[in-house]
Amino acid sequence: MSLTENATTENKREFTPDINKVVVAFANTNGGVISIGVADDGSVIGLADVDGTMLKISNSIRDSIKPDVTLFLDYQQEIIDSKAVIKIVVQRGTSCPYYLAGKGIRPEGVYVRQGASTVPATETAILRMIKESDGEKYEDVRSLNQELTFIEAEKEFKTQNVSFGTGQQKTLGLMNAVGIHTNLGLLLSDQCVHTVKLAVFEGTEKVTFKDRREFTGSLLKQLNDAYEFIDRYNRNRSEIEGLRRIDKRDYPVEAVREALLNAIVHRDYSFSDSTLISIFDDRIEFVSIGGLIKGIAFNDMMLGISVARNRSLANVFYRLTLIEAYGTGMPKIIRSYRNFAVKPQIQATDNAFKITLPNANEVSVKVLLSKNERTVMALFEDREYIVRKDIETALAVSQTMAIRLLKGLVYKGEIRAVGGGKNTRYVICAV
Repeated sequence: MSLTENATTENKREFTPDINKVVVAFANTNGGVISIGVADDGSVIGLADVDGTMLKISNSIRDSIKPDVTLFLDYQQEIIDSKAVIKIVVQRGTSCPYYLAGKGIRPEGVYVRQGASTVPATETAILRMIKESDGEKYEDVRSLNQELTFIEAEKEFKTQNVSFGTGQQKTLGLMNAVGIHTNLGLLLSDQCVHTVKLAVFEGTEKVTFKDRREFTGSLLKQLNDAYEFIDRYNRNRSEIEGLRRIDKRDYPVEAVREALLNAIVHRDYSFSDSTLISIFDDRIEFVSIGGLIKGIAFNDMMLGISVARNRSLANVFYRLTLIEAYGTGMPKIIRSYRNFAVKPQIQATDNAFKITLPNANEVSVKVLLSKNERTVMALFEDREYIVRKDIETALAVSQTMAIRLLKGLVYKGEIRAVGGGKNTRYVICAV
């Protein structure tokens, strides 16, 4: 009898560890049958010790392949041409990609079937399998790196008296039900691939650097390091009121804290770019990847309505008392500037989010509006919003002058931009 190899059939003369690669390939593709005791040409060789070989095979597969593939295997003993043969029937698994535990979720550990050959999967194929099995939500997807450590996270959890055992990690979503690290686990691990970049500039333009840093490691460590760095540049200035000296920080501490948390918790980690924080003499800018969540408008967010992009990450930060509840960040930032003339500026596009905190000590008295600026503000008396051309018409000025007036009013906290590009509109800031 001849057993020909094809896309779903593989022959092995005897047991070798290479059988694990074939099991992985069949489980990742369309299933198949591995016949042990059969030569490559299909001729039956037979096995002398069927029970011993069966034990070696089952132990090797159990110890060498992740996730657990044993539910999708069936071991059969057959007599073919009066000789004993073992058949391993492999079904396509439901948790692809399966991989060799010693190699990880990368091409040298993940195999697929191409014709009668077992070949390494491409990175594109691996990512496609992960999405098909885990869904599109980034933080729930299995991490490509499974060799993760949590030294910094353990410190933070211990400080807050929160358990950080395997059970807790599964409950919080750092691991899935079978103990595989998720991307949330990657974000909180010491091996996190995303970073926060901070730069301090001389003056008010991005021309001359005074200082710069890039923080790596667990997001919890990046949060602490970034806050400490910003705090060094959040100067304390003193004013004398009567007999007393009043100390005032350049930026309200609560506003800095909430802007930093927003940039880290709500950014889109499916993109690799860094979170950017720029410190100027007159402002701090926080820029993170990822615009508003679909279904949430800018005005909804300003009212405190929030849908977390990274719900599990936000839950971890909530458990560690770093955030209070969804939707409180923006109102807190606005409220912390209620006694200052210049207000924070919050902007969102389809792919990015930016919070600008003005230096409160740079504007200690109410900013006076010029005659042209007062004319622009008067346009809001009979309309909800204005566009650039409204100013050009009302003041008979050039496009350049209209843009300059709009930027000035935005900086002074009188108006804010909604939308972008040709569809940009301007509305009055809420008092």
